[in-house]
Amino acid sequence: MSLQEEELAEELREVPRAPSRLRIVSGRFFASAQGRTGFAVLALMFLLAFAGPLLSPWSYTDKDFTAFLQPPSARHWFGTLQTGADVYAVTLRGMQKSLIVGLLAALLSTALAAVVGAFAGYFSGWTDRTLSWITELLLVLPAFLILAIMSPLFGDGQWVLFVVMLALFLWMVTSKIVRGMTISLKQREYIQAARFIGVPPVTIIFRHVIPNLSSLLIVDATLNVSAAILTETSLSYFGFGIQPPDVSFGTLIADGAKTALYAPWTFWFVAVLLVVTVLAVNLIGDALRDAFDPSSARKGTR
Repeated sequence: MSLQEEELAEELREVPRAPSRLRIVSGRFFASAQGRTGFAVLALMFLLAFAGPLLSPWSYTDKDFTAFLQPPSARHWFGTLQTGADVYAVTLRGMQKSLIVGLLAALLSTALAAVVGAFAGYFSGWTDRTLSWITELLLVLPAFLILAIMSPLFGDGQWVLFVVMLALFLWMVTSKIVRGMTISLKQREYIQAARFIGVPPVTIIFRHVIPNLSSLLIVDATLNVSAAILTETSLSYFGFGIQPPDVSFGTLIADGAKTALYAPWTFWFVAVLLVVTVLAVNLIGDALRDAFDPSSARKGTR
């Protein structure tokens, strides 16, 4: 290598690299007060849900037959239920289940929306008509009624089936947005070039189309977490979601509502945790939306 080439190589090494999009978005996200607050609160909720039970001598299945419906004390930090169950233990177990259901349902529904919307928008023709017909059909079906009818199938630990069914009714609106954006994206030069050199359509969709919709999908997935948690809570409240002996926010609120007036600890602990969790997720979703939007006037000002 000549002296000039060595000097050029040294100069190129000294040129600072442009920050990646991930660093830019994360910087905007953590620059906002609501992004930091939402992330910290949600991290605390996860820590409490999964590490909190290790601090208590009581399991959510344990019963203290000497303390029925007792207020908070040194023995039972959140008090006990009518059955003698420790409120702290069952509340954290319910939080675990609701967080898992919310995350899995949100990820599944967003992935389904991305795939269906991208295929419909890219291929057009009969593919678009078929997928759009399925989307419209699911939009008009009464999701609550269908899940209520299927609730007997969610017992005996079949909560994964409940997550799948919940996700099937959360993806349609996002899919229609993805379809419209895909129709626009497939006219871009890099997509046309990939088609011209013979790149398979499926490869183009997963390598070029869906990654370019990542900002929409990430924000949608985040907001779907709170939607899934609230939907699961509503269904479980009426007995159509998570089935006994397992518990979730919905089942605990349903049980606590019966004794909320004369034993408020059976209701208010779980109710407050539900509100705080959903609020934290929504704060993260709003901050992510602003972080992905470079024209947002609010970014970095909170």
